[in-house]
Amino acid sequence: MKNWILRGLIGVLAIVLLVAAYWKVDIAGEVNVYSHRHYEIDATLFEDFTRETGIKVNVVKGNADELIKRLELEGDQSPADLLITVDAGRLHRAKEKNLLQPIQSELVKQRVPSHLRDPEGYWFGLTQRARVIVYSKERVDPAKLSTYEALIEPEWKGRILVRSSSNIYNQSLLASMIATRGKEEALKWARGIVTNMARTPRGSDRDQIKAIASGVGDIALVNTYYLGLMLTSADPQEREAASKVAIFFPNQGDRGAHVNVSGAGVTRSAKNVENAVHLLEFLVDEDAQGLFARANSEYPVNPAVEPSELLQSWGDFKADTLNLSLLGEHNLDAVQIFDQAGWR
Repeated sequence: MKNWILRGLIGVLAIVLLVAAYWKVDIAGEVNVYSHRHYEIDATLFEDFTRETGIKVNVVKGNADELIKRLELEGDQSPADLLITVDAGRLHRAKEKNLLQPIQSELVKQRVPSHLRDPEGYWFGLTQRARVIVYSKERVDPAKLSTYEALIEPEWKGRILVRSSSNIYNQSLLASMIATRGKEEALKWARGIVTNMARTPRGSDRDQIKAIASGVGDIALVNTYYLGLMLTSADPQEREAASKVAIFFPNQGDRGAHVNVSGAGVTRSAKNVENAVHLLEFLVDEDAQGLFARANSEYPVNPAVEPSELLQSWGDFKADTLNLSLLGEHNLDAVQIFDQAGWR
């Protein structure tokens, strides 16, 4: 009788395995990711994770605000386990909308410095980018550059290029100023930048670099990885434009250059929490961080990993260690100040 039962159980298991193979169901399970990131290296890393763990990664891509709205509408029925987006301001927004849940992972805490993650464990940085000054090699003496605040001096009137105030990167930069210098100083700075603009804000960070190359303005505020992507682009025009500018890291004598992250948080509706945490841990380990750095010109969040050779060629710099959750907390103030300043 025991042998008969054992043979029956083996038969049932064989059928389950055959059905799983037929439908390509992974016995180890899956993890569903909503991602704003649109880079090939992300797909490569997800494939590596699946090979290493057997956990299948299903990805839905979209605009960051659209994905956050989708999570709101889907509520507890959302299939998403992990939200990946850019800018700590958006991650904080997702937390405030009760779309994320806190997690406990000693591995993630060890690999991601405290200022690059939510203090309560709702989200964690995956990659870093600094928002810096880029300048024309022909028309700007870098010895005259110093801080973000100094860009409002009369010397830069009609020379500054920057994207619109609706851009989250600019909102977070201003939010960092509110956190460190207060609202009055932040408003003074925003008004000064408006006075010194070379044109009405438009386009992306890449467009600001191209505008410097074509002589529209002399300096711009951009994220470092955009310049890196342009310098390594397959498009010769992008490479040429990028070659005409250089990077300056502001505020090296005080708080340091403003940094932000792309990051991730486990969703409140997650059905595969353990798998989502495993994926987070994988993405901040040394191998994955090295791939992020080399492929996408982003700075690692894991301090044990060196930046790519290109980023190292720009030199070491002091980064602001303000906790990035404050960027989200001061986002509304930043938007209101931009409106007061007339920054469109």
